[in-house]
Amino acid sequence: MKFEHILITGGAGYCGSILVPKLLDLGHRITVYDILYYGKEHLPLDHPKLTVLQGDIRDTPKLEEAMQGADAVLHLACISNDASFVLDEALSTSVNLDAFEPMVIAAKRQSVKRFIYASTSSVYGVSEEPDVREDHPLVPLTLYNKYKGMCEPLLFKHTDENFVGVVYRPATVCGYGPRQRLDVSVNILTNYAVNKNKIRVFGGSQLRPNLHIQDYANLCVALLNAPDEVIADQIFNCGYENQSMMDIAGAVRKVVMEEFPEKGDIPIGIEPTDDIRSYHINSDKVKQVLGFTPTLSVEDAVRDLCKAFREGLLPDSFDDDRYFNVRTMKKIGAR
Repeated sequence: MKFEHILITGGAGYCGSILVPKLLDLGHRITVYDILYYGKEHLPLDHPKLTVLQGDIRDTPKLEEAMQGADAVLHLACISNDASFVLDEALSTSVNLDAFEPMVIAAKRQSVKRFIYASTSSVYGVSEEPDVREDHPLVPLTLYNKYKGMCEPLLFKHTDENFVGVVYRPATVCGYGPRQRLDVSVNILTNYAVNKNKIRVFGGSQLRPNLHIQDYANLCVALLNAPDEVIADQIFNCGYENQSMMDIAGAVRKVVMEEFPEKGDIPIGIEPTDDIRSYHINSDKVKQVLGFTPTLSVEDAVRDLCKAFREGLLPDSFDDDRYFNVRTMKKIGAR
């Protein structure tokens, strides 16, 4: 095993709720460092190799203390998605940008060997290019996208042969996770189809790449296992397929009608939007360099969500704030 002890910032979030159990199953010792806005009960808290620490990544001394003995850091923590960012710009700036470089310096000081940074494919903003590769200019439309992109060179500024840094730009994550989000596109559409018997599409022509949450976790494993020389100072796009929002809605409709035939027809309504992000990412590099290919589709994500709804794992899916980042942050008065 290349890295025995891994610290994951934001490890109690949506992606962490799938990734942490996977890494524990592989034998790693995991420290989750998370502010715990969404709780921790969804993590395997009784696992002997898991430590969950409540902490803010802006508290660099506390975070650095948590990093002691860690071989690798996976940095997932952020104020995620644009809506959450608009909620409190000062909070989001302090978490997503200002805290980043001090954290990288602290990791290096603690002799962490590898720092893996979760950026986002939305750094590309709007692009008419048929294939947006990693060297495409970043044209962020929002501060969330802008800050994600600005942190990438801040990591590489500090890397060397003993401190290897790598960045991945995942597509929009979808599917079921124990800490469920129902405020990202595929999951929103599925919630509407299953529980309201209709689908609302905002816009429709925008191209959006997606990535199944299980593939996201598998990508993180691949980035941990890869040799230093293969990933040092590299950036990797990762998405399964690029589809328009209307195509995604059609896929959701098809699967939900198969899974719940008693619902009959599920109409799709189109509404205007000011969210014009549209880009078509190319994920060839991660396949060629890491040998990693996502294997699960939007349809697979929708089936997993249908199963979770059927089994009662997502009660009150429109009313419970815990599924919605902005509503949770408003409720707790995040600062």
